[in-house]
Amino acid sequence: MDNDLLEAGYRLYSGEKIDVYFNTHICQHAGNCVRGSARLFNLKRKPWIAPDEVDVQTVKTIIDTCPSGALKYRPK
Repeated sequence: MDNDLLEAGYRLYSGEKIDVYFNTHICQHAGNCVRGSARLFNLKRKPWIAPDEVDVQTVKTIIDTCPSGALKYRPK
């Protein structure tokens, strides 16, 4: 767990092999995440981010396209 990200306002979505962090306050709603993978990011599901639904490389690739920095990841 990355306490610096949590203290900065990010929420943790924990997966078996990778953790995803999201900060709603800096999100610019570009939509790269939901367009990148509906299995990983699904706005109709709770929780809406499910890191174990796709492989680790897919998580990294999609999050790396986030223009605002609202999404971060930490491999385990």
